[in-house]
Amino acid sequence: MKVGVVKEIVPGETRVAATPETVSKMMVANMEVLIESSAGKHAYFSDQDYTQAGAHVLMSAKEVYAQTDVVLKVQPPFNDEVDFLREGSTLIAPLYPVKNADLIKKLNAKKITAFSLELLPRIARAQSMDILSSMSNLAGYKSVMMAAEHLGKIFPMMTTAAGTILPAKVIVIGAGVAGLQAIATARRLGGVVIAFDTRPAAREQVKSLGADFVSMETTHENAQDAGGYAKEQTTEFYQHEQDIIAKYLKEADVVISTALIPGKRAPILITENMVQSMKQGSVIVDLAAEQQGNCLLCEPGQIVVKHGVTIIGVLNIPSLLPVHASQLYSKNIFTFLNYTAPCLASQQWNFSDDIIKNCLLTYNGETVHPAFKQT
Repeated sequence: MKVGVVKEIVPGETRVAATPETVSKMMVANMEVLIESSAGKHAYFSDQDYTQAGAHVLMSAKEVYAQTDVVLKVQPPFNDEVDFLREGSTLIAPLYPVKNADLIKKLNAKKITAFSLELLPRIARAQSMDILSSMSNLAGYKSVMMAAEHLGKIFPMMTTAAGTILPAKVIVIGAGVAGLQAIATARRLGGVVIAFDTRPAAREQVKSLGADFVSMETTHENAQDAGGYAKEQTTEFYQHEQDIIAKYLKEADVVISTALIPGKRAPILITENMVQSMKQGSVIVDLAAEQQGNCLLCEPGQIVVKHGVTIIGVLNIPSLLPVHASQLYSKNIFTFLNYTAPCLASQQWNFSDDIIKNCLLTYNGETVHPAFKQT
């Protein structure tokens, strides 16, 4: 099996889908690896590093696409990249079919077997392949560091000859993977943390990290779906949620907001009036900016100051940490590749396997994923 890795061309994307470490693992698994020159440059992996690991370095993405059976990517391919894909080859990447309907059509036109990694089920044996959890961990960490950079205060309590400095008060909205890492990082920096979540099951995790937990007063069944993701709620529920958060927001120095609904616009949890009520100089880091944001005043891709509050809507935060982001992502995607290798070789798919059933998006010119067959 020939596996190809290309340089990501999305502006600001610094990650790479394979590191020299995972290339070595592919070689052990009897795979041949072709990689575009400078593909790992932004993650500080040189062409020589890849060559020493056993990869063949080619000068252009077009050459890689033309010669490979399986292509690994960090971002969905642009249209011209799909044009370069060899007909009948396999693509493994996050593809986000809800917002990339035209891409799915192009993949079908070239009979590409496409696996969409963000659709992995939340089951134990898929954890080592879970790109969303890996990247969310890094985003949660980095969100607190960005908040610390823009906050005109320090996080820890400090007693000095000039007096005592009180610790920063941090609110984390959403105690998923990103939220829990944000809590842990803020606590390590010495902040006092309060966390909110719609899922009662999150209480124990939040408390174990030394933060206080505020429940949104809903049941486990109503708060999350069978896959463990938060469910979309009613307008009345979000109004109730805003009312609860607003009571705490006035005293916050930092707010990290992480609430997402798969395939939907992020819920509005912080209104303009709530921002106006916050202390001058406080900071909101909106990790839901990829889906328009939890803060109504968030401008995705921008850092803005509204009513004296800095609102950070930076996108693709894992790419700000290219070394570790590439290491984690590449291990996830290699584990998935290795798991599906027997099926890729035989082109025989076990649709009773939850991992394959949930991730296989297109095959032999058709959209085969049951949730997207009309795409």
